[in-house]
Amino acid sequence: MNAFFARLLEIDQRRAQSGKLYREFLRVPSMSAGLYVLPAGGTDLQRPHHEDEMYYVVRGRARFKIDNEDQEVSAGSVMFVAAEVAHHFYDIAEELAVLVFFAPAES
Repeated sequence: MNAFFARLLEIDQRRAQSGKLYREFLRVPSMSAGLYVLPAGGTDLQRPHHEDEMYYVVRGRARFKIDNEDQEVSAGSVMFVAAEVAHHFYDIAEELAVLVFFAPAES
């Protein structure tokens, strides 16, 4: 794959139609990317991943805990989580939509 174009609205619509919280929209050997949406008051059940991750909050408001660090996140927040480090969103005050990038691609 040499190039990729997408609209977040369309990715979010496909994710919603699937009934799932996460929708992968890009996969190449060196990375993968998806949209993760959690409802207000929802629970984030993710576990540590084998890949490094970067998150970009598109909309919403919540708290995010990475190992022993904890911060409020909202639209425009960017977070990095190293492989195998425990992390999760909680106290989700507004529907949270997050772009997630894995490197290498999520296994």
